[in-house]
Amino acid sequence: MKYEHLFGHHAVNTALKKDAERIHRILILKGRRDERMQKLVDTASQLKIQIEVATKRDLDELVEGASHQGVVALCKPIQTYNEKYLNQLLDNLEEQPFLLVLDGVTDPHNLGACLRTADAAGVQAVIAPKDKSAPLNATAAKVACGAAEAVPYILVTNLARALKNLQERGIWITGTAGETDQELYQSNLTGPMVLVMGAEGQGMRRLTRENCDQLVKIPMAGEVSSLNVSVATGVCLFEAVRQRG
Repeated sequence: MKYEHLFGHHAVNTALKKDAERIHRILILKGRRDERMQKLVDTASQLKIQIEVATKRDLDELVEGASHQGVVALCKPIQTYNEKYLNQLLDNLEEQPFLLVLDGVTDPHNLGACLRTADAAGVQAVIAPKDKSAPLNATAAKVACGAAEAVPYILVTNLARALKNLQERGIWITGTAGETDQELYQSNLTGPMVLVMGAEGQGMRRLTRENCDQLVKIPMAGEVSSLNVSVATGVCLFEAVRQRG
């Protein structure tokens, strides 16, 4: 089996807590025995996960120079989900649906940041099309700081059809588009809702846009015409959180 490299204390600790069965073994930096590392080692030992000592060069090579903080876990890939899982999730929700859709977001760093924000905002799932979407890889997991294991990442075959199915459940679809006249802060973001964020530059695809119930924009006061998608996602989600009380 080909293992992914999960790195950084927060990401590895979250995997130990949420999905320890994914972890094949953990490599720790030789000579690193501070309290934080010792707690991680103790947790892994209790779960009977193999621990090995490695040099800084070995760890650097595994993560291609990224900041590993002295710990790298060799893991099975993070599980992604499909439409069947989405329907089961919605059938069993005890609160109003609050979902995030990423249409054409292909950078794993942006995916990780969006997952982290979604988790903080209380989003129940992040949905994306199977094609032309960022993979849920080690980079995304590191940026997500544990949210990749906590928030389901659902890949759908046909996003337009998935949005229609959500509408049939009475869920309101709010898309973001710079050219609309309706500003985010004058929009109704309460009730069952999906927030749709498009790719930087291109925005949402035409069919995605056509399946939105409303389009909103973030008012921009400076010279730049748009924000990074993960920043814009945070702005929009937490305005929804504010409105939803």
